[in-house]
Amino acid sequence: MNRDLTVGAPGKVLWRFCLPLFASVIFQQLYNVADSLVCGKFVGNNALAAVGNSYEITLIFLAFAFGANIGCSVVIARLFGAKQYKDMKTAIYTSLIAIGVLCAFLMLVGLVFCKPFLRLISTPAEIMDDSALYLTIYIFGLPFVFFYHVATGIFTALGDSKTPFWFLACSSLANIGMDILFVKSFHMGVAGVAWATFICQGISCLLAVLVIFLRLSKIKTDKPAAFSKNLLFDFLKVAVPSTLQQSFISVGNIVIQDVINGFGPEVIAGYAAAIKLNNMAIGAILTFGNGMSNYVAQNIGAEKPERIRDGFFAAWRMVWALCVPIALAYYFGSTALISLFLENPSGEALQTGVLFLKNVGPFYFLVSLKLLSDGVLRGTERMKAFMTATFSDLILRVVLVKILASTVLGVRGVFLPWPIGWGIGVGLSLWFSSKSMKKSTNPVTD
Repeated sequence: MNRDLTVGAPGKVLWRFCLPLFASVIFQQLYNVADSLVCGKFVGNNALAAVGNSYEITLIFLAFAFGANIGCSVVIARLFGAKQYKDMKTAIYTSLIAIGVLCAFLMLVGLVFCKPFLRLISTPAEIMDDSALYLTIYIFGLPFVFFYHVATGIFTALGDSKTPFWFLACSSLANIGMDILFVKSFHMGVAGVAWATFICQGISCLLAVLVIFLRLSKIKTDKPAAFSKNLLFDFLKVAVPSTLQQSFISVGNIVIQDVINGFGPEVIAGYAAAIKLNNMAIGAILTFGNGMSNYVAQNIGAEKPERIRDGFFAAWRMVWALCVPIALAYYFGSTALISLFLENPSGEALQTGVLFLKNVGPFYFLVSLKLLSDGVLRGTERMKAFMTATFSDLILRVVLVKILASTVLGVRGVFLPWPIGWGIGVGLSLWFSSKSMKKSTNPVTD
C-alpha cells in the first residue's frame, strides 16, 4: 500500500512508516547472523571465522546495493510527493536498467579477484578455502541482492514499508531453516549456509520485483519513457555519494579486519560474532535514518519543508527509545550473546567478542544522531556535507585502529577508536543537517 508521508502528525507518520522498516532490517541481519551462528555451532570456530572474514568483502558489494537503494528511493520519493507519476515510473525503469549493468560489472570483478581480495586482508591459510567458497557463491547471488535492494527502495519511496517486511520475514526464517538443514543434515559446511542464503534471497527478490510491476500497473499515467538520462543523473547524484560512503566504510572495515587477522583465528571468530551483533544494532538504528530520507524527500517534493524539523525530533525520540534496550543487552548480556555463536564458548574468542560489545554498545545513542542527521542530508540532497561527516568519522577511526592495535593495548586498541570516530561524525552531521533544515523547499545540491 502506497502512503503519503506529507500529511498527518510527523511523529505518527514516521512511527507507522519506520516500524516495519525496523523489523525488516532485523530480518535482513538474520541472514548473516544465521550463517555465522550455524557455522559456529555446527561446523566450528574456523568456519565461523571464514564466514566473518568473507563478510567484510561482501560489504563492499552491499555498499553499491545500498547506494542504489538510497539513490532511487530519494528521487522516486520526491516525484511521488510532487505527484509526478509518469516521471516516477520512468525513474523506476531507469534505476532497474542502471543497476543491472552495474551488477554485471561487479560480478565479473568479484569472480576474477575473489582470492586476491582475501589475500589482501591477510586471510589465514587455514580458513582461505572456506572463505573463498563462501564469497564465490555470494557473488553469483549478487543480482538477487541488487534488485531486491532497489525494489525495497522503490517500496519505501512510495511510503510502503510493510511489503518489504513481509518478504524479508518469510525469506529470513526460511534461510535459518535451510542453513540448519544444509549444514547439520546434509553436512555441506560453509557451502551450505552460502547456498541457503542464495536460494532464499533469490525467491524474495523475484517476488519483490513482480509486486513492483503489479503496483505500477495500477497507477494510471500516459506511457512513460523506459529510460531518462536526466533522471539517471538525479539518481547518480544521490547514489554515488551514498555508495562511496558505504564503500569507504567497507574499505575501512577491511583495514580493521586485516588488523584483526593478525591476532589469529580465535580473535577473528570472536570479532566475527561481535561485528554481526553490532551490524544488527546499527542496521536497526539506520532504518530511522533511511525513513527520514524518504520522509524529507516526499515533503520536499510536496513543498512542505516546515514538517522536516518536527519529523527529525520525533525520530530522535523514537531511536533513543530503541537504543536503551540494545545498549543494555549488549553491555550486560555480552557473554551470553557471543556464546551463541561459538562451538566452545570460552577462551580468547569469547573474550574478544565481549570486549567489543562492552566498548561499543554504550555509544549507540551517539551514532544514532549521526544516522538521523545523515537521513536529512540525503533527503535534501546535500551529499557533499553527508560525505564529509562520514569520511571524517571513518578516517579517524581507521588511523587510530592502526596506531593503537600495535601498542600494548593489543586487540583493545581496535575497539576504542569506534566511539571517538562516531563523536566526530555526529558533530559534523548535526551541524550540516541543522543548516539543511533551514533551506528552501528545493533540494540543495551543494
